[in-house]
Amino acid sequence: MSVSCRLRFTLIVGIVAIALAGGRAYTQTDVVDPAKNSLPNPNQTVIMKWGPLPDGRTWGSTAGVDIGPDGHVWAYDRCGVNTCAGSNLAPILKFDRSSGKVLTSFGAGMIVFPHGLHVDRDGNVWVTDGQGNKEGTKGHQVFKFSPQGKVLMTLGKAGVAGNGPDTFNEPCDVITAPNGDIFVSDGHSGQNQNPPPNTNGRIVKFTKDGKYIKEWGKLGSGPGEFRTPHALAFDSRGRLFVADRGNHRIQIFDQEGRFLDAWEQFSRVSGLFIRNDTLYAIDSESSATRHPDWKTGIRIGSTKEDKVVAFIPPHQTDQVQGAAGEGVAVDPEGNVYAAEGRSHVRSPAAD
Repeated sequence: MSVSCRLRFTLIVGIVAIALAGGRAYTQTDVVDPAKNSLPNPNQTVIMKWGPLPDGRTWGSTAGVDIGPDGHVWAYDRCGVNTCAGSNLAPILKFDRSSGKVLTSFGAGMIVFPHGLHVDRDGNVWVTDGQGNKEGTKGHQVFKFSPQGKVLMTLGKAGVAGNGPDTFNEPCDVITAPNGDIFVSDGHSGQNQNPPPNTNGRIVKFTKDGKYIKEWGKLGSGPGEFRTPHALAFDSRGRLFVADRGNHRIQIFDQEGRFLDAWEQFSRVSGLFIRNDTLYAIDSESSATRHPDWKTGIRIGSTKEDKVVAFIPPHQTDQVQGAAGEGVAVDPEGNVYAAEGRSHVRSPAAD
């Protein structure tokens, strides 16, 4: 048995054991006291500089990673720095899950600030462009690409920041429901201490053809309000989980926008991923000065209750002490991938 196979086996068994047996009986007190940050790590973590970019490129900032229906890994790179404005590099990349080799790349010259990344059931790639360029000609849009990079749909007006049915202002993420309906979370600056007066805090719903249906939410901290709805995920029941990062919680809605619940045990969540109703929530922002009760890392639970049962802690990289990504994804074998803001997309059990 190869090392990678052994690691995958260990990782899978750990997650299944946690999901089904829990390792021990965690009391509500264990979960409510985040200062402990001592829940078990189900992964045998191996950090690798996985996913070399073509033509000798070096990774810049990234916050997006997802798994395609073929099991391979999609991610983006903000063109070697933290923006693609003025760059001719292709920011959207597909990697072979086993080798990390780039299989395809596209999107050069189209996107200012790739932010949300979603691969739908047909393998189409959705990306939000979370900023506008200085010229006001690009940004604040959502793109749907074919797996080969052909533009199939755009939502929003290029370079126009707004709050109407056909405009966005810093869209954070996008996801599609099983019936094809499109959901966009809009308003990245809401987490700021003094957000601009035109900052959005909403979820916008469209038909599969891109026709506006409805929206809900506003800037705030009450039920159904948002301070940066940073990431989206669906569970098996079709409920929409929203990482309300500025409010340090996950909010849950039905697909008509009815508020169902708010969970506060998963810290300041930047990214969400759900596979087989196991919930992975990654915290990239907590710090000893800003949020002393939390540590960055990946918290694992179930979509059934507001309870963390496992924790993958942050790690040291060549660039960052205690690094944790903004985006998280889990492949069919159980390998966990983190998209790190200033480092590499890495797999704890990559080949």
